[in-house]
Amino acid sequence: MNPRSGSTASKVPEVVWVFWMIKILATTLGETGGDALSMSLDLGYLLSTAIFAALFLLAVFVQIRAAEFHPVIYWVTIIATTTVGTTLADFADRSLGIGYAGGSAILLLLLAATLFMWHRSLGSVSVSSICSPKAEMFYWTTIMFSQTLGTALGDWTADSEGLGYASSALIFGALLALIAALYFVRRVNRTGLFWAAFILTRPLGAVVGDFLDKPLDHGGLALDRFTASGVLIGLIALSLIVFRQRPAPSTH
Repeated sequence: MNPRSGSTASKVPEVVWVFWMIKILATTLGETGGDALSMSLDLGYLLSTAIFAALFLLAVFVQIRAAEFHPVIYWVTIIATTTVGTTLADFADRSLGIGYAGGSAILLLLLAATLFMWHRSLGSVSVSSICSPKAEMFYWTTIMFSQTLGTALGDWTADSEGLGYASSALIFGALLALIAALYFVRRVNRTGLFWAAFILTRPLGAVVGDFLDKPLDHGGLALDRFTASGVLIGLIALSLIVFRQRPAPSTH
């Protein structure tokens, strides 16, 4: 069915382990790719955000116009949200002086408001209910805010709180493991667990990305950002080739 005519089949992937593996790779790429443009090329946070925002809007337009689920289109759009989330969070936290704590609080409110309006408008925020252009718009707006929030949270724990990249990665990894364990508890809301995990994979990717490309005296490995980004792109492409992804089951 044409996506402009109303309800359509799901165009987001089934949430299985491959989804989370690629998601973490994509969020790590968002950090190294965002830093490559804003820092390595010295374009600054504002210009880099404008460039990535334009790419994000283009990717979302293509994704919504697509008649069916295309893994490449979907993951390109996810990567676009992670890169714009990286530079936007850095611009707000560093250039505007809001700080990581203040930026995280503002983004958390924006994310909660988007989920509230989505649920109020369509009755569900479940992946299985994303079967119309309107639902997709809410979905991608929510993802963009969650990616930006994740960047701020990752930088807050690693830098402001002084925990370092490795310790922060262990903390976020442990929280994700807890969410995975709660998945097997029947009474726990699966939709809530999905969004909690989706949000937490972003700060995990942020601190892993920072660990790869930040200087040695800042606790990183000082890897070239373009090389790290290229390797991550290669791993994502390989995953898309090796592992077949199906669209999420639809409730419509």
